Amino acid sequence: MQEKPSSSEKILNLDNQANKLGMGGKLSPDSDESSYKRRMQQRKDIQAERLQIRKTKKGLLIVFTGDGKGKTTASLGMALRTIGHGYKVAIIQFIKGGWTTGEEKALKNFSSNISWHSLGEGFTWETQDRIRDEKLVQEAWQLAKKYIQNESYKLIILDEINIATKLGYLAPEEIITFLKSLNNRKNHIVLTGRGASDSIINYADLVTEMKLIRHPFKDQGIKAQKCVEF
Repeated sequence: MQEKPSSSEKILNLDNQANKLGMGGKLSPDSDESSYKRRMQQRKDIQAERLQIRKTKKGLLIVFTGDGKGKTTASLGMALRTIGHGYKVAIIQFIKGGWTTGEEKALKNFSSNISWHSLGEGFTWETQDRIRDEKLVQEAWQLAKKYIQNESYKLIILDEINIATKLGYLAPEEIITFLKSLNNRKNHIVLTGRGASDSIINYADLVTEMKLIRHPFKDQGIKAQKCVEF
């Protein structure tokens, strides 16, 4: 008697079928519209089955890292989405904090479901005080843990925490150990900042790397501007 394929095998098989059928549009090899429609109907049926199998829900650990712009911006897009669904969001900035950003003003005015804490005092070359920098990072981390343990908060954004770990102010293993200690966590946690550690990347559920291709400051000597950087 032939064994039924496991759930993971079935998912992989469906994923492969979807890839073979393709995305459609002018990428499709079909020369006439009737064969194209049949291909897309197959793709639709497979997609419906893929969605039916994937029923698991959990609190995700999400990482936005890389040298390109957009890490904090991506996380704040998630914040906007979350408050749009009526949930509470906590945003804790570990390194930034020397200036008030447009997104902080907007989100605070937009919803009472936003808790925003800028606990850093700027970049290392601005603060020039490693002892105080580490103290502020530890204070931010203690506050972050309280929000993560608070089930009323659906999304917790730990902005630039990857930089804090890269600078040696907070061990990645401490973050992972704490998250592993929580049973059946329902909220989502976002870690932003370049230089995310390998251990964080390997433990996370979703990792996106922003790749730098061109940057106005580096390539053209253009200063940071409102609406783009802050």
